[in-house]
Amino acid sequence: MRQLTPDHLTELLGVYDAPCVSLYIPTHRSHPENQRDPLVYKNILKSLETSLAEKYPAEKTRPLLEKLSQLGDDKEFWNYRTEGLAILASPALFRVFDLQRPVPELGIAADSFHIKPLLRVLQSADRYHILCINREEARLYEGTRDTLDQVELRDVPSTLTEALGEQVTDPHLTVASYGMRGSGAGDKAMFHGQGSRTDEVKGDTERFFRTVDRAIAEHYSKPSGLPLLLAALTEHHAVFRSVSHNANLLDEGLMMNTGLLTLDELRAKAWEKLEPLYLQRLATLTERYHNARANQLGAKTPEEAALAALDGRIEVLLIDADKQIPGRIDRTERRIHSGELSDPDMDDVLDDLAELALRSGGEVVIVPAERMPTDTGVAAIFRY
Repeated sequence: MRQLTPDHLTELLGVYDAPCVSLYIPTHRSHPENQRDPLVYKNILKSLETSLAEKYPAEKTRPLLEKLSQLGDDKEFWNYRTEGLAILASPALFRVFDLQRPVPELGIAADSFHIKPLLRVLQSADRYHILCINREEARLYEGTRDTLDQVELRDVPSTLTEALGEQVTDPHLTVASYGMRGSGAGDKAMFHGQGSRTDEVKGDTERFFRTVDRAIAEHYSKPSGLPLLLAALTEHHAVFRSVSHNANLLDEGLMMNTGLLTLDELRAKAWEKLEPLYLQRLATLTERYHNARANQLGAKTPEEAALAALDGRIEVLLIDADKQIPGRIDRTERRIHSGELSDPDMDDVLDDLAELALRSGGEVVIVPAERMPTDTGVAAIFRY
């Protein structure tokens, strides 16, 4: 699995020539459930064609629709999916993302991309990384409370040899023969080591761990902002932490041989460590919201939040993961227009709110419905 990062979100928030097509479907990992996925995709694509035809000339949409249609016929593509699929496409951009949680079936053609399902992935409080490491290899996983997938590492050495190459310490052994000839047992060799083999192994391990730590921090932890859970044998925890400079590395860790666990067992062990942190973060955000609301520095309705977002006042925006409010925010009239998602001029108001908050430097957090401090789909904390 390739990691979805905030950089992708920044890219999608750019200005693109319309139409901007956003297509989301729940998908499946295994047979026979995944056999229906391309059919669902093609049905959504048909609805999009109708929606596009209402507003755009055929010559402008034909190349885009042809590319989307080709993907629907790619059998190899549909054999390797996760829980959800997002396709964001315009005349100048085509992005495909596997998502670690199901998404509602949705197809929208508008002047900008519909990003709320991606926000649910990127801004959800339950996401994390696990680094499984020993002195021979390193593996990185990205997970949620419900699922875990191995990350396809780029620019990160995954083995000791790959990291150190010819710098792996030579044992420096010399051989001398001793013994009595004619004994019938043959000559016996005695090996002498130059230096301590234990120190050499420790040195290689430290260099490998340091190389992995720097690469993971630079290419995965910093771009994603995700907490990093270390999973390793007890003796390797001390070595790794002594060389690590990754600010996202958690104090808690898994001290075990993870090679003996299935992927789901590893996820369950990790979530035991991470769930208290997850619940504490949501509790803290809820308390902050109630305090802000009591001091007239919070909003509980989309209308209130929209005005604050247009003025760049939102510091933190909590959005209900399961709620949609069809419509759009009119930036000129400073009001919300209600509508239907099938209308090319409409989107999800909550998506518009998230976009406005992000553009002004606000933090957006997608929260499970049962953890939301309001029942309106939104809770905002203002800067002033």
